[in-house]
Amino acid sequence: MQVGINYIGVSVSFFCHDGKENFLLHKRSNKCRDEKGRWDFGGGQMKFGEKLEEALLREIKEEYGVEGIIEKQLPAHSLLREENEVKTHWLIISFIIKIDRKKVKNNDPEKIAEIGWFKLDKLPKPLHSGAMYTLREYKIVFKKYL
Repeated sequence: MQVGINYIGVSVSFFCHDGKENFLLHKRSNKCRDEKGRWDFGGGQMKFGEKLEEALLREIKEEYGVEGIIEKQLPAHSLLREENEVKTHWLIISFIIKIDRKKVKNNDPEKIAEIGWFKLDKLPKPLHSGAMYTLREYKIVFKKYL
């Protein structure tokens, strides 16, 4: 049984910023499960018995080696995709997080090819499908960061 394929996966995603309208993204390596070579803000699967905020802060620490301050939780949404003729289904709960830019590092070089800071109106391409969906659906929320 594979998460997201044989049953719905539950994932947290995060949009980390430095308080100066710069957002942290990473390029997914060839060792990622899917969407290899695409730029993503970050996220990961919740573990059984883990609280939502615990999963979020754990994932930020795992990917970027930094603590974060939760500013806003966005509404949960389904992410339905198909890659290589395989359909996937994830429930995504996204957050906007403030982090200390000076403490950020690539804490998962196996899955993160590179990291970078970007303005929302100058994001790298190609973007992860989930990131594109969230930015499009909640553009009013992200407007204050432009």
